[in-house]
Amino acid sequence: MDGEGFATSISFQQLRLFESVGRLESVRKGSDECNLSQPAVTQALSKLERQVGFALLERRASGSYLTEAGTVLHLRVCRMFAQMASAVMAIGEAKGVEQASVIVNRLSRSQARALIGTMEYGTLAGAAVGMKLTEASLQRSTRDLEGNIGSPLFYRSAVGLTVRPEGLAFGQKLKLAMQEIEAGLSELSAMTGGKQRQIVIGALPFGGVLLLADVLKAFLERHPDADVRVVSDSTSEMIRRLRAGEVDLLLGIVQEQDVEELRSERLIETPFRVVARRDHPLAGKPDITRDDLARFDWIVGTEGSTRRAFFNALFEPGPYPRPSLATSSLTIIRSLLEVSDRLTIITSFELQSESGKLVALPYSLAGRNPSIGLTMRVDWLPTRLQREFLETVTAVAH
Repeated sequence: MDGEGFATSISFQQLRLFESVGRLESVRKGSDECNLSQPAVTQALSKLERQVGFALLERRASGSYLTEAGTVLHLRVCRMFAQMASAVMAIGEAKGVEQASVIVNRLSRSQARALIGTMEYGTLAGAAVGMKLTEASLQRSTRDLEGNIGSPLFYRSAVGLTVRPEGLAFGQKLKLAMQEIEAGLSELSAMTGGKQRQIVIGALPFGGVLLLADVLKAFLERHPDADVRVVSDSTSEMIRRLRAGEVDLLLGIVQEQDVEELRSERLIETPFRVVARRDHPLAGKPDITRDDLARFDWIVGTEGSTRRAFFNALFEPGPYPRPSLATSSLTIIRSLLEVSDRLTIITSFELQSESGKLVALPYSLAGRNPSIGLTMRVDWLPTRLQREFLETVTAVAH
């Protein structure tokens, strides 16, 4: 089962009917709540079952009850609608959950598709080309969406119709909410040994890549058919991708400051060290001072990284040495340190993996020791396979 492909073919109305009937345990009560005839509800639910390939409801004389598969998908559907209601409240047009739910019930997949497509392609015209739809149909969907939300989400710029900042935030929350259905379909597929949704891991610089190699070895031995993709970039970019739902979790140095909508789990404490090549002029020198360190060029972390924060704290309030290079690439750092007198800050965990050409200088850095760990979205509910990946990370780290 291609979770993403099937998810886009299921209408919000089908999901609303399924949520209602599953919660009320009655087609009749569900049809009354959704203002549809019982035959229309039955037809929509039968189509949903054909689409997902599972019986979701067990029909009895006393009512309609969720099957095992139905329970799995129903939880995801409830989470999707709850997140959509939260998105509506965040944009400020609903005064409470009940009013937000009324607005959510007016939204359609075509409206969400128009917003998200315009976000991803930059303009409505670009979305029409990329999604192989007419501009007129997308334009109707954008107008309907703004009418339902009661707030402008788009504006006309020099390049065409594009999304306002408020629309970007709302669209991002919608996109995350809709991923719940993809996760639910992946869980259904797993019940029969079918293909599951790809796990996307963000490997943070300095620690994440090194630990991840051991984790993947252990995980893929247990799940040889698992589809895993690893992406790596600067810390700030990886956090953006995590919040956007483009990656499932991050592995690497945990941020010292809390990040909105994210939570972290610390696994390995790994102090930062000032590091140089083995035959550096300061190597083996006793009583190294800050002035000694300031005489050399430095390789520092990128802006916003924990490494950069430690570098700044080391030399506050100044003067600062010249940071000749800012990078998150351990390969580049290693290569430059080995052929120069530059200095850098890396973790003891990373230093252990080196071949002996680099050494830690005898200088203690102030501040809380960083930790390697996991960072996830606060409201993320992993699938079974994702939970097993998390368990593998914890086991390898300990």
